[in-house]
Amino acid sequence: MEIAIIADIHGNVLALDAVLADIAARGITQIVNLGDVVSGPLWPRETLDRLADIPMPTVRGNHDRWISQGDPTTLGASDSFAYQQLSAAQRAALGALPVTLDIGDGIFAFHATPDHDNRYLVEVVRGGALVRDAVTGIAGRLGKTNARIVLCGHSHNPQLLQLPGGPLILNPGSVGCPAYEDPDGDAHVSEAGSPHARYAVLSLDGDSASVEMIALAYDWNEAAARAEQSGRPGWAQGLRTGHMPAT
Repeated sequence: MEIAIIADIHGNVLALDAVLADIAARGITQIVNLGDVVSGPLWPRETLDRLADIPMPTVRGNHDRWISQGDPTTLGASDSFAYQQLSAAQRAALGALPVTLDIGDGIFAFHATPDHDNRYLVEVVRGGALVRDAVTGIAGRLGKTNARIVLCGHSHNPQLLQLPGGPLILNPGSVGCPAYEDPDGDAHVSEAGSPHARYAVLSLDGDSASVEMIALAYDWNEAAARAEQSGRPGWAQGLRTGHMPAT
């Protein structure tokens, strides 16, 4: 059995189309979506329209929650853009998404950590960047689980690691946002290092699990131009390069 794992689309329907086309070409019919579907200065409404007729288990990300439940007058620029583009029904549907999902076959899915949608599971902030933490820290944030495979997103960093005595942890990376800056709290950047659209294929054969991490070319220059039209030059550079502007 093969399952496509996608996360952190962030309204980039061009990257999403490339990923969905690749999934279809591989004959994969099961997709799991790890949240943060629309936030960003790109195509939030078009992204939801594209996903509307595709059955896929989806968990709620932190930006999905903020857009659906937050005060529109206090939202950040990316969330505010998406909020204005979406209908009330679309925002409500984002808010109704589950925080965690049991996919079956010992697979447990959530956006960030099981009990917090805005906390990194695998990474910590050091020197203004995200780096993989020690396994003790990761295990502590994960908490007790009987899952054999854990799926998470949020950091936009592709990650695959086996916790000793615990589950395999998979973060497929971001479909549509390869780099971002988070100025809040312990300010940092996340940079994939290239502009490709990322996802993963999880292959299950009995107790055995294999993972293919995939990076796809698409028209990231068009996506970057859209960000520039929305007044977001930092987003545009991240989309074109996978790196944020130097500060």
